[in-house]
Amino acid sequence: MNHSQWKTARTRALLGEAEQEDAEVTALRLEIRYAMALGQAVYDRRTALGLSTGELAGRANLTDAQIEAIEGGDTVPTLPLLHRLATALESQLDIHVASGRAATVRFEPSAA
Repeated sequence: MNHSQWKTARTRALLGEAEQEDAEVTALRLEIRYAMALGQAVYDRRTALGLSTGELAGRANLTDAQIEAIEGGDTVPTLPLLHRLATALESQLDIHVASGRAATVRFEPSAA
């Protein structure tokens, strides 16, 4: 098959062509979406507080590079790390995950 015959998954979907994706690929795609949702939530809350990545890193006892990796969706953090982030962002972490739906991740300001 030459390159001109390749189709993206989006093109196949638009054409109504069914294709079974490998379960491992599906799981990886889901992990990436979750990591990106978390990264966006960290970025949104950090900027709402007016913090730099370095300031957040100091509050969470992390490096600037670690914060950038989290915000970029390049890492899937552990529960203790999520707790440290929520504390550093003066927030409660709200995560909703349901089968067949996109995950929602929000840092809600802690009650005063």
